[in-house]
Amino acid sequence: MRKNQGFTLIELMIVVAIIGILTAIAAPSYTSYLREAGRRDAMVGLTTIADRQERYYLQNNTYTTALADLNVSSTSEQGLYTFKVTSADASGFEVSATAIATEAQAKDTGCTTMTLSSTGLKTPNGPAPAKECW
Repeated sequence: MRKNQGFTLIELMIVVAIIGILTAIAAPSYTSYLREAGRRDAMVGLTTIADRQERYYLQNNTYTTALADLNVSSTSEQGLYTFKVTSADASGFEVSATAIATEAQAKDTGCTTMTLSSTGLKTPNGPAPAKECW
């Protein structure tokens, strides 16, 4: 006589249920992690532009609105945000990072646009508080 070996349907259903529960717990945490990593991409770009603005100011006694003058790209390193100098003159500047609509970061509704000024003021364009975005 041969003994049947294998898994029963109940055992397989229990394993699938456990995997589903673990996935339901892990997915929101992973999504949150990706959103925060995207925000870091914008922060790095904004602070790099601010640093380059200060260097430009030391040489020219004014800030510039052209990213080419600062030798920086108009998109973030990971390609999630576009950068723009929204205002610049001899007294200060403001630079913004806007999530690209076709990228996943555009779903981060609280922080789709982030700005940094020459005074160090950091603001989001959305319902999220500044310290959540920054």
